[in-house]
Amino acid sequence: MHHPRDPHVLPLPLRDGVGPSCVALPAAGQGSMLDFLAQHLPAVDRAEWLRRIEAGDVVDEHGVRVTAQRPFERGLRLYYYRHLPAEPVIPFDEVVLYQDEHLLVADKPHFLPVTPSGRYLQQTLLVRLKKRLGLPELSPLHRIDRDTAGLVLFSVQRATRGRYQALFRDRTITKHYEAVAPWRQELAFPREHCSRLDESPQFFRMHEVPGEPNTCTRMEVLEVAGGWARYRLSPVTGKRHQLRVHMAALGLPLRHDALYPEVNDAPEGDFSRPLQLLAQTLAFTDPLSGKALQWQSQRSLLVLP
Repeated sequence: MHHPRDPHVLPLPLRDGVGPSCVALPAAGQGSMLDFLAQHLPAVDRAEWLRRIEAGDVVDEHGVRVTAQRPFERGLRLYYYRHLPAEPVIPFDEVVLYQDEHLLVADKPHFLPVTPSGRYLQQTLLVRLKKRLGLPELSPLHRIDRDTAGLVLFSVQRATRGRYQALFRDRTITKHYEAVAPWRQELAFPREHCSRLDESPQFFRMHEVPGEPNTCTRMEVLEVAGGWARYRLSPVTGKRHQLRVHMAALGLPLRHDALYPEVNDAPEGDFSRPLQLLAQTLAFTDPLSGKALQWQSQRSLLVLP
């Protein structure tokens, strides 16, 4: 049996702000390393895996370069660089509102993903910040949708990350969002909307299902004009798409929402209809210093008609 290295110590350095991806070989298998990669990660074809191996872009957990004909080794971790042949450019910039040795607060524009996934790698908030600031251990402490603008809190160093992750686990951090959606006079505000959310048959969407609630959102109205309203949404829980699903369930789909209640994606490169949802404020007591911290986004949503 081999003795793996600490999984936090990466055997490949950052490249253009991107750390290596990792795949663990299963307990059973046969053939070569090239066979395994081509079969288990088929989004990259065999010829491209061979090219990466020959370029030294695939190593094992000990930092040893993998060769194409090296036999399969059960349980071994392989590290490799992810490449995208083409990536959409997001022509909007993030703003760093705060940075110290432990935390970073970024104010994200609409359309920019927080972390690499799918078609996005360099055009993500995390990679942009790593490249710009030289912070190899930077990691988001929570996520907001690509379509949502506003505040994202990052951990700068691994040593203190757990203390800040506990704020979200223990729900001792206060988050307020602003949203623009239709106004329905028959609905009373302020209100709480609690329901059970689960992944829908369309994997990229969530939906409400019967059962014990696992999500809750506090809602209040800030302004009403011309059939539209500006709302403050305060999530008690943090499920994916929670605010969007809860508002749509009340017959109040967020303005320019391309997923709820129906999928209506904009054409590639169309940035004319940003989702009217903004992660506006973050507040908590710093677990290390004991200081009360609060930030507010510098961004704004559409003016009501």
